[in-house]
Amino acid sequence: MLELPAAVRDEIVAHARDGAPEEVVGVLAGHRGEDRSTVERVYKAENAAETPETRYEIAPAAELDLLERIDEGSLDVVGFYHSHPRGPAAPSETDARLAAWPGHSYVIVSLAGDAADLGSWRWTGEAFEGEAIEVALPDG
Repeated sequence: MLELPAAVRDEIVAHARDGAPEEVVGVLAGHRGEDRSTVERVYKAENAAETPETRYEIAPAAELDLLERIDEGSLDVVGFYHSHPRGPAAPSETDARLAAWPGHSYVIVSLAGDAADLGSWRWTGEAFEGEAIEVALPDG
């Protein structure tokens, strides 16, 4: 289960819409658990892929900087997010081939329909397993 505050969900969707028609990418930070993780912040990254319309990549130096910022904020890397501007909110074969963080969540936002659709998967080290997203509304 991935707990995602509504404001963070909205930030990811806005990033995807602003970046279209290219894919966008970022890091999810918060508290990672074996069965449930909670996202507190997103760290947007520049898409350094050679073909950003169909792929995403964070440059190694930029990724290291983001990971250090997350660590300095006393947060865990919960996972990553990226967009599929014209595709489904599901991992592609390329996404699975390039996944490198076992036990972490990979959120995909699809802009293919009228409304943005989000899906989340945990990478086992061999395959993606679907996980539910619980959108947490603000207290009050």
